[in-house]
This record gives sequence, C-alpha cells and structure tokens, in this order.
Amino acid sequence: MIKNRSSLIIFSIVVSIVNATVPGTASANEINQPQKKKTQFNGGALYPRATETRDLRRLDGIWNFRRSPTDPEYGYRNGWYEQDLEKTGPIIPMPVPASYNDIGEDASLRDHVGLVWYDRRFHVPPWWSKMEQRVWLRFSSVHYAAQVWVNGKPVTYHEIGHLPFEVEVTDFVNYNSSNLLTVVVDNTLLSDTVPQGSIRDIFVGNTKIRQEQSYTFDFFNYAGIHRSVFLYTTPQAYIDDVIVNTDIQGLTGFVVYNVTYKNTISNTQCLIQLYDKNGTQVAGANDCAGLLELGNANFWWPYLMHPEPGYLYTLRASLLGPLGELIDTYSLKVGIRTVTWSNTTIYLNDKPIYLRGFGMHEDSDLRGKGWDPVLWVKNFNLIKWVGANVFRTSHYPYAEEIYQLADEQGIMIIDECPGVDTDIFTDALLEKHKQSLTELIRRDKNHPSVIMWSISNEPRSQNVKANAYFGNVVKHVKSMDLSRPVTIAIAQNYLIDKSGQHLDVICFNRYNGWYANTGSLLNIAAYVVDEATAWFRKHNKPVIMTEYGADTIAGLHMLPEYVWSEEYQVAVMSEHFKAFDRLRHAGFFSGEFIWNFADFKTAQTITRVGGNKKGIFTRARQPKASAHHLRARYLALAAADAGAAPPAPALYVSDHAPLARTEL
Repeated sequence: MIKNRSSLIIFSIVVSIVNATVPGTASANEINQPQKKKTQFNGGALYPRATETRDLRRLDGIWNFRRSPTDPEYGYRNGWYEQDLEKTGPIIPMPVPASYNDIGEDASLRDHVGLVWYDRRFHVPPWWSKMEQRVWLRFSSVHYAAQVWVNGKPVTYHEIGHLPFEVEVTDFVNYNSSNLLTVVVDNTLLSDTVPQGSIRDIFVGNTKIRQEQSYTFDFFNYAGIHRSVFLYTTPQAYIDDVIVNTDIQGLTGFVVYNVTYKNTISNTQCLIQLYDKNGTQVAGANDCAGLLELGNANFWWPYLMHPEPGYLYTLRASLLGPLGELIDTYSLKVGIRTVTWSNTTIYLNDKPIYLRGFGMHEDSDLRGKGWDPVLWVKNFNLIKWVGANVFRTSHYPYAEEIYQLADEQGIMIIDECPGVDTDIFTDALLEKHKQSLTELIRRDKNHPSVIMWSISNEPRSQNVKANAYFGNVVKHVKSMDLSRPVTIAIAQNYLIDKSGQHLDVICFNRYNGWYANTGSLLNIAAYVVDEATAWFRKHNKPVIMTEYGADTIAGLHMLPEYVWSEEYQVAVMSEHFKAFDRLRHAGFFSGEFIWNFADFKTAQTITRVGGNKKGIFTRARQPKASAHHLRARYLALAAADAGAAPPAPALYVSDHAPLARTEL
C-alpha cells in the first residue's frame, strides 16, 4: 500500500506559509545588536522577475570591500554604514556574487573570522516614483549573518546563510539620484547557529590578534555575498506568493493553485492562465485559488525515463481590479508530477524510480560558493553525460537558478537544509533549524525537481536528545508540505541512531574501504548489504545509500590498486556496485549516491591533499577513471529500468569479434 498517496483531497489543504521573524541572539554573531532590524517574512519567496507590472535591476558587479579590525564594534563606532567605505580607509574591489576568501593573496583574508563590510552605489529611476511602485531589495544568499543599510538607515537583518531574504525599501531610497547600499557580513559559527561551530580567541600576550573558527563539517567555510542581489518593484497591491501542487489520474493532469496577495482594493479578482511549451493556453480560471484540469497532459519525467524529460508548463497569475484592469502579474514554471512512497519503494507518477546520483557541493576555484552560471551549465552537462537522474544539495540549499535548471532538464533533487553535523541539541538551535526549513520550503515548494526534503546531514543522532529534536523538526516540515518524503543522511550505526523512526526514507552514509578498513576491498559488498538490510528490518522504510567513495589524486595510477590511486577508487566503486545490485533484487533499496561529483576545498588538514578528492571529476570538471566507470553503470541502469538506449561506443577498437573460448 502506498503511503501518503497524493490526491485532490490532500491538495484541498492549502500549504501553510508561516509568518516568522528570523531569530538573532547576542551569542550568534558579532553584528551590533542595537543595529539589527529583523526581517519580517510575509509569506512569499517568489524569484524576482520582470513582468508587465514589475521592473528588475541586478546589483551584481564589483563592490567595495573592507575587512573589520579585530574589534567588531570599530566599524559601527566610526559610522562605516553612514558613508562610502572608501572614505573610512583602505578598500579592495570585491566581485558579487562570490566568496571573498580566495579573491586576494592574503591568507589572513582567506581564513578571516568575523565581520567584513561591503558597499556600492545604485540608481533608482524617477519613473518608479511616478508609477507609485513599491521598491524591494533582495539578497539571494549571504553567509552567514547580514545587516543591511540603505543611505545610512538600517533596513534588515538576516542570520541563516544559503537562503534569500528581502525587504521593502520604498521609503529609504532617493529617486533619480545616487543611493548607498551597505552590508556587514559575519561568518562566525557557534553552538546556536545553523550550521554549528565554535570560536577560539587567539592572543599574543594580552592582546587579542584574531579569532579561530572550528567546525566539524568537511568543506571550506566560504563566506560573503554568494548570490545575486536584486532591486525590483511591485505595484502597491501585489501578488505575494503562488503555491502550486499537482496530481495525475490516468492521462489527466491537475494543477491546484493558491495565489496570495497584499494590500488589495475591494472587488479584486484573479486571472489564471496555463500555457504549454508552445505558448498555447491549455487551461484557465478566474479564482485566486482552485483546480485546473488538463486532459492528455504532458507529465514531468526525470532524465532517461521519458523521451521528453523535464516538461514544464507556464502558469501566469494576474491580479485584476474591479473594472478588469491589470494590477499585477507573475509567471512561474509548473511541472505536473506526483511523488509517493510505500515501505519499500519511491514512486514518481506512480512508477517506481531508482535514484542514480551524486552528493555535490557549491564549490569552484576563485568563486568559492559564489553562483556561477558557466560552472553549473557544465555541471548539468556532466550529470547527464554520466547518466545520473538526481543529486542531493549537500549540505545546504543551492542557488535558485540551479533548481530552475534541474526543472528544465529533468534532474531530481533531494533538497537539504544547512543542518550539517548537528551536535548540541538545544531549544535555541531547534527554533533556528526549523526556521531554516521554513525558508527552504517557502522558496523551493513549487519545483517539480525537488522530490524529497533532507533535514540534516550526519547529525550526532546517537544522542538521546536527538529523538525529540528530530521528531519536532519532521513535524514542522510535515506542517508545511505533505507531498514529499522527509529524510536525514545518517552516519550513526542503525543500533544507536535515534532519528530514523521519524523519517519516511532511510538514507545512510558509510565509507567501507576508506575510513573503515582502509585499503581493503574484502567484504565491502557484504558490509553494505548487511547494513542496508538492517536499516530496512529496523524501520520498514525505503533505504538509500547517500554517500560512499574514496579519495583519489587525478593522474595517480598504481597496479595493483593502492589507496589514493585512480585504480583504487574504481575498485571501491565496483565492490559497492555488487552490493547495490543485490539490494535492488531485495526490493527495498531505492538509490545510490556516490560521494562526490567533483573535488572540493576543505579546511587545511593532513588528511586532505588540497581538499577532498573523492570527486569522480576534478575541481576543474575533468574526468577521472571513475567517471567513465560510473557512466557505464548509470547508463546500464537507465537502460534496465526505463529502456533508455545505451550510447554507441565512442572510440573505434577493432573489426574483429572476440573469439569464442572453448577450452573450458
């Protein structure tokens, strides 16, 4: 029996979007407390788009940048936010979006802990005032805490990295004139931040010279303004959010929608129009909430599961006045699909799916975690070349544009919040953990590519407090979205883990042949089969292996295979493949995710040679031997599961067929 079967009854329940103020405490970071003006989230998190009623400007480019002295109050006391940074002392140019860590040649900037300051000038056109438009400022992601001023006035504060925040600045900007935008960013992590960390002050004699950040997660703690900054307008009365759910029955597709709006006048109505890929209207309605029915619908299918993967409709929502005049309009892409699950299987559009994927990172040379369209178009080309159909956003939400690419190309996503290596389970942390998921689900709820929520990676779930903690987190996620399963990438042994009972799908990470029994290929397959089976027997839920692998230095070849060589990485993979095939036949195993898609930077340690080298691609996105090996498997699985045609041999070998062996 399929659990949580999506239906029109479920869709009649409107997804609740909770108004919430982002919490901030004195212990969380060094941003001046009296300066904090907290962002009030009013419900929506629509990606900024220019329409007939909305204008849009990007504030990306070269900003001014200054690192704060050791004293975090220095910039505040000297009014850095009230004037151009260049008037306060030496500045350097800083690209936005980008991490600041790798831009200079100074190790102290790379490893800086604490506050940094950004500013730039921007122009607001006079017609925005004449048209009586609301003006909004939106940051797609700042790591981790940010305080923002416009023309010396504090306008907003936000604490959680990886997720967008915005504020109306209509009353703060000068029209047809120059405006000063100032941002202070704090990258410190403590026990009550998401993710967690700790700080140690470094002294020479009695003088504090710097801070040292420590954390347990295995990726570099990049910081800065990581994604685009938008200045955009809406009318005085405007569409605040569009919530979409979909269902299928036979060949018929259903789109359940709810349009919320703010500051409307009386007798307001909505016009809903659904267009296919060719721009032809195929359905419509005149209500702000309702159901669209579409016969012979084109469903959203994953890559290599259908001849036309990633089919998207366009839903246009318009807010109309009492005389039918257009007040506001917004369009978004809609994929018609369902995700359901039983105790053994995950289904997409009522068909069982097997996940062939990767753990990944937002990471590249120079840009760090900065949004880079060139890199990500290349990433998607490589994902498809390998034959994968899914990736996990390990270990935090990725840029919104990445989800848009996944929607278009039919690549599924397990969407993970920033709760990596959760250790100290406190009430303060719980509220911020839940807040991060509120913001994540509010942002990503309409993406057909998102098939599962991951609420943590490798938490210390053996802790007795983890039981109630993750029970609360799962309950919170379910209060916002019933249409997707919830999981955790678990690193603890199944005997001591206290989180699995709350989840819909069991995901586990294990490094047999690397961290355990290093250099030995013996019994890898048996260990993986035994552990996956034990997880299933304990919880009676679908099981996925979300991490396995081995570090490899590209170009290092050793025969017989030896740790760090390309041959050893391939051999470790092959032993896991044996286990996965046995588990597929067992009937409860739903997917395999190699760690990692590409090499990435980490903190400096003797166990990391220039970073984590478990990628099947180098950091420059060049393949190791393992990439070709994984490609052969994933394409074979796609052919077996969905009838996808295997690729023709790329290189000529011989016109001689192999001879039959008859001597045995």
